[in-house]
Amino acid sequence: MRKSGVLLSVSSLPSKYGIGCFDEAAYKFVDDLVEAKQTYWQILPLGITGYGDSPYQSFSTFAGNPYFISLDEFVKCGYLKEEDLPEADICSDYVDYSYLYENRYALLKKAYENSHITDNEDFKAYCKDNAWWLEDYALFMAIKASYDNQGWENWPLELRLRNDASLTEKRNELSDDINYHKFLQYYVWKQWYALKDYANSKGVEIIGDIPIYVAYDSSDVWGQPELFQLDPEVKPTAVAGVPPDGFSADGQLWGNPLYDWKKHKETGYAWWIQRIAYCKKAYDVVRIDHFRGFDEYFSIPYGDTTARNGHWEKGPGYDLFKTVEESLGKINVIAEDLGYLTDTVKQMVADCGYPGMKVFEFAFDSRDSSGTSNYLPHNYTENSVVYTGTHDNETMIGWLKNILPEERQTLKDYLHYDGDDDAVLVDMSIDCIMASVSDKCIVPMQDYLKLDNTARMNKPNTLGNNWMWRLDKNAFNDSLKERMRDITVKTNRI
Repeated sequence: MRKSGVLLSVSSLPSKYGIGCFDEAAYKFVDDLVEAKQTYWQILPLGITGYGDSPYQSFSTFAGNPYFISLDEFVKCGYLKEEDLPEADICSDYVDYSYLYENRYALLKKAYENSHITDNEDFKAYCKDNAWWLEDYALFMAIKASYDNQGWENWPLELRLRNDASLTEKRNELSDDINYHKFLQYYVWKQWYALKDYANSKGVEIIGDIPIYVAYDSSDVWGQPELFQLDPEVKPTAVAGVPPDGFSADGQLWGNPLYDWKKHKETGYAWWIQRIAYCKKAYDVVRIDHFRGFDEYFSIPYGDTTARNGHWEKGPGYDLFKTVEESLGKINVIAEDLGYLTDTVKQMVADCGYPGMKVFEFAFDSRDSSGTSNYLPHNYTENSVVYTGTHDNETMIGWLKNILPEERQTLKDYLHYDGDDDAVLVDMSIDCIMASVSDKCIVPMQDYLKLDNTARMNKPNTLGNNWMWRLDKNAFNDSLKERMRDITVKTNRI
């Protein structure tokens, strides 16, 4: 069934206190999507951000970001007072993560201390139901804080190696801090599910995002080191990335530890079943990042500063997803299958039956003049999801300013446009992919607003100035809703 939607990170919502959260701005965004006749809201990962403020480098694949908790809700609960909030009352075009780190947690800790949450029966039930991940996570975060938030590779050896007596001692010593982190997770997910239920009740489905890898500095790796390629001192032996190509002579060095797929298979992929089941509950559709990495993954020696010395190794392939679906049933998945695809990757995607992704910006690369690119709209298949660009790409306006003259001309020829107005080109590009046969069409909010690269969400393989852009509270106006409604009706995506 033909549907369409908008890509916008929760962090980009125009909430009052410095970052988007599960507050009235989120509910209004859902209402605006409904008025604009959109079916999907695609978000970025909801995880608590670690290194570089990236949602793809989280301290846990199961934990939510406490920054997304609505402070106004804490006022309603009596955990905070109105006078507690003004120091956090900043609203700008960009997220100031340093400010949040220095100020938000003090407010959250105050809310916890006023909550008396340990007497709450619903909280107790949440902790019991989620103990399989929450216990390790809360302990991990409490220990991390006790060591000035250093990565766990810098903790004492007995804690790195999870000595039972040492962990018991820390549980007793840090019991209040452990409950504090459980309190944060309780409210992150309580508020998220309330928002998701509201969206679903209005006919809006959530497309969530699951990174293929987890961060080394995470409770996932610390808690179950046997599932990763680590040495006896629990240091990585190899890390993830992608090889050099025409865009990057050094490739991309992501630094995430690699999975020990043999061990995962021995367990019947139990950890992956838990992970996918968790996402199946949290989202209506799950986008799995770097899908080709399940067929073959790029292994880079630990300690290297570039990806040049890496090599390909075989992953679990279709066997993983076959096992997951045998356990959980059919799952609505989008396979992020961008980049160079081998025949075995294509076969894995076909065996899974998941829709792959098409990115319009990729269709006009002058290095491919054959006219056979899978990213050209006339080559799409129904079982696909098309985007103008993703969070990792330039905005359409930024892209138009930076492509080669011959690439721009190819785009204009394809769209049958003789003018030179970038805004018109963006509108025509959106119209083009909305009219394509792809079942789903998702457009980043920045492209509907025709913003330049100052609104770009992420520039891969760079650190700093990413994940910061925020939506102006007046931007999703009646004119834009009318524009979105019009193209959605015309292309039969309601």
